[in-house]
Amino acid sequence: MARVPEQSGNALNGLDETEPRRARMVYWAPNPDDIPHGGMQRYFLERSAREPAFGAARAKRQKVLDAPLPDIAQEAVERTSKDWTVALQQFVAQGICEQAGVAEMQSDWVVEGFEVSQRRVIILGVQHDYGEISTAPDVTAGLEVMQQYERAAAASKAVAGWLRMQGWDATPVTGPMTGALLMIPPALACGFGELGKHGSIINPEMGASFRLSAVLTDAPFDVTEPVEAGIDGFCQNCRVCEDACPPEALFSTKKTVRGVEKWYVDFDRCLPFFNQTHGCAICIAVCPWSRPGIGPNLAAKLSRRAERLREE
Repeated sequence: MARVPEQSGNALNGLDETEPRRARMVYWAPNPDDIPHGGMQRYFLERSAREPAFGAARAKRQKVLDAPLPDIAQEAVERTSKDWTVALQQFVAQGICEQAGVAEMQSDWVVEGFEVSQRRVIILGVQHDYGEISTAPDVTAGLEVMQQYERAAAASKAVAGWLRMQGWDATPVTGPMTGALLMIPPALACGFGELGKHGSIINPEMGASFRLSAVLTDAPFDVTEPVEAGIDGFCQNCRVCEDACPPEALFSTKKTVRGVEKWYVDFDRCLPFFNQTHGCAICIAVCPWSRPGIGPNLAAKLSRRAERLREE
């Protein structure tokens, strides 16, 4: 592909680096000229623009992003940290999103070149329609991803507005464009699940079939705890996504990335196919956890197995 840069995306991501560092902006830059893979990003956007449905979906999402946030109320509502978290869960249960969690901000979640002053990050998750995402890599799946990015953006704007009207500053963070915050690490920290072999979070309820957004704030929420559902061990013995990946971009073992051993997707293999297929999404669609109704039963089965092993 003519627009593939000489610089490896894996190197930019920190593959095989043993020392911790902040992540760099590699793709989905607000200005493609700022990154080596900007030509590939422009190709993706130009190609998708030829599909009328993509243009309409992107315009709807932009309308959400452009909507003004309410002013911050002069008098701040005071609640205990526990009551704040309960109130958040009650608010998002009104159809805002499928899951919400809260984590204490950590500096290594901030992308290089950005600064974040807020002490709390709220993570929000919206689930794909399985019938739509299961068509991947058809254009229908790419459109479903775009529509859920719109929902995720609307969720973060709604929660930020809810906080501002109660006297607390709040900043929404949305995808897919790169912003100040990496969203997967805080989502793992606040109970969304475990990282899967395909590089996406696997949630016991939603599988890998969901999108994230976030809100940065100093409102004094209780944090929600991480979860272990046996997913990491499951991935070590599963090859479904690995075998289904046309560019063979998934590894059978974890890799060291910026000083952390974790599941990692080969960026240089993945991106050309991703661009040719409006975002691919095969790996999250074929993930056994993504099939409706499978996740809770599978998590319960793995929990019982782990309990038996502890008793032996």
